[in-house]
Amino acid sequence: MLLPKRTLRSACLFAAFFLTWFSSRAAQNPPSSTPAPAAPLLDKSGNPAGTRTLAIGDAAPDFALPGIDGRTYKLSDLAGPDVLMVLFTSNHCPTSHGIEKRLQKLRDDLRGRSFGLVAINPNHPDGLSIDELGYGEYNDSFADMKPYANSLGWDFPYLYDGDQQLIARAYGCLATPHVFIFDKARRLRYAGRFDDSRFPQEETVKSPDARNAILALLDGKPVPVELTKPHGCSTKWREKKAAHVVRETSWTQIPISIERIDAAGVAALRANPTTKVRLINVWATWCTPCVEEFPTLVALSRQFDMRDFELITVSLDASKDEAKAQSFLQKQGAGLTKNVQTSVKKEGRTTNHYLFTGANQDALVAALDPDWPGPLPHTVLIAPNGKILWRHNGVIDHATARAAIVAALTPYYAPTLPPAKSIKSGTKK
Repeated sequence: MLLPKRTLRSACLFAAFFLTWFSSRAAQNPPSSTPAPAAPLLDKSGNPAGTRTLAIGDAAPDFALPGIDGRTYKLSDLAGPDVLMVLFTSNHCPTSHGIEKRLQKLRDDLRGRSFGLVAINPNHPDGLSIDELGYGEYNDSFADMKPYANSLGWDFPYLYDGDQQLIARAYGCLATPHVFIFDKARRLRYAGRFDDSRFPQEETVKSPDARNAILALLDGKPVPVELTKPHGCSTKWREKKAAHVVRETSWTQIPISIERIDAAGVAALRANPTTKVRLINVWATWCTPCVEEFPTLVALSRQFDMRDFELITVSLDASKDEAKAQSFLQKQGAGLTKNVQTSVKKEGRTTNHYLFTGANQDALVAALDPDWPGPLPHTVLIAPNGKILWRHNGVIDHATARAAIVAALTPYYAPTLPPAKSIKSGTKK
């Protein structure tokens, strides 16, 4: 059927108007599309995109950084010595701990010669996950730098770059320790590792690269090896925080299991026929101090997760309250990480959380610690083969417990674990 010309013309005008209106709206509101992914904060090596380490012959970048002595240091403040070593190091890193005595020996050997040394902490605490702090008592905050340096007797400047990390970027600090050695004109003559060993024993060093470079420069000779690869703990850029938060949050979601145990079972745990150091805590949901201290126990278990260490808990809740105890453990986020799960499975166990079934607490005391006075909570630190290294009755102090654990494990990478040392009892009567 043919439409009248007038109707047809109206339809055409309407169509034209609609197309014009639709095109205008489309221009104002383009179709939604998947936004382009944001550029990654860190490259595949875990460093800020475009990170470049200084090349031999480059001038030392200037800085103005706070020191632990309250001064702000600039490069010009260190202009006197003919040779200057800029050492990026940190409070937490076991490789940095491994060179501590050799660094001090270098410092002492070169007293009276024209050598300068400045240490810079490039890390921010946000860049570390809690389990990266398992090799010492200190984190990488500015506040912890002073007690760390004082414990070593450092008499050279120790500066903090963690707030902005601009100097670490300028030098291209890839790890701690990372060494940069400059001549009198402050041109780079050596960069890389301090030496070739990550262990504290001096006899494990085969190539003392930084020492060789310094002595060559002081003697007016060519540096024998100008570049080596630094080894140690990666620089803890603040941009790493988001990934750590995701990982640490996932730990709180690990399902909890709790098993019943008798005095004989506790005695077997106490015997500790493993290579691990065990922190065994006796607690109950009805014990207010136990509930108060439990977050500290969980924090310690996370901090030393990468070490030969495990937290074992024994609840004195009644059997009818087993579900209550398990629920409490779940809310505390006390699940076993994959590292602990693996070691527990090797022993033929399934958990580190137990409910004591014996009616007589005396049997538990005899099995775990005859010096336990009786009240809860009670905590013992046990070495491989069952020796009690440290005990405490009552709420533990985080710093004290951490120090006892570090003393047992040592703050170093080591070829073999040295015999653990006993710590003075912290038992409260």
